[in-house]
Amino acid sequence: MHKPTAVTTVCLLVVTAVGVAGCGSPEQPHVEGPAPSPTQSSGPVYVPDTLGHPLTRPTGFALTEFSSVDRLSWRSWGAAKAVATGRLRGMWCIPHCPAQGYPATVELSRLQNRENVSYYTRATVRSSHLPPDGADDLSSVRLPLPEP
Repeated sequence: MHKPTAVTTVCLLVVTAVGVAGCGSPEQPHVEGPAPSPTQSSGPVYVPDTLGHPLTRPTGFALTEFSSVDRLSWRSWGAAKAVATGRLRGMWCIPHCPAQGYPATVELSRLQNRENVSYYTRATVRSSHLPPDGADDLSSVRLPLPEP
């Protein structure tokens, strides 16, 4: 055997031996204990207005280009759902809107995490004075996320 051929053969044998020995046994790894539970974001929680500006526990904000809520009093904030009572206003009631708006309950949901903060991405408004004929459907308002 020539010297370069012998060296090549020895190298191939060493690589093969290391490769076979490094593979270990064909058994699957054994895992014990419960899977880790997903953690809730520990950062601040916001609701974006119609322009995507992050707001925290706002006293009022625009839901759509035609409706807004104000005089909000938050009963909960930061959990899976945030709930407030306040007043509803909209272009749909002009010219007969009361100056203070209509009583309403606002529920924010569908938290979405972005880095170390979370945003509510859905709003639901309940009021006995909602717009007629679905003029501005407030039963499930999709809220825009701010640009990253």
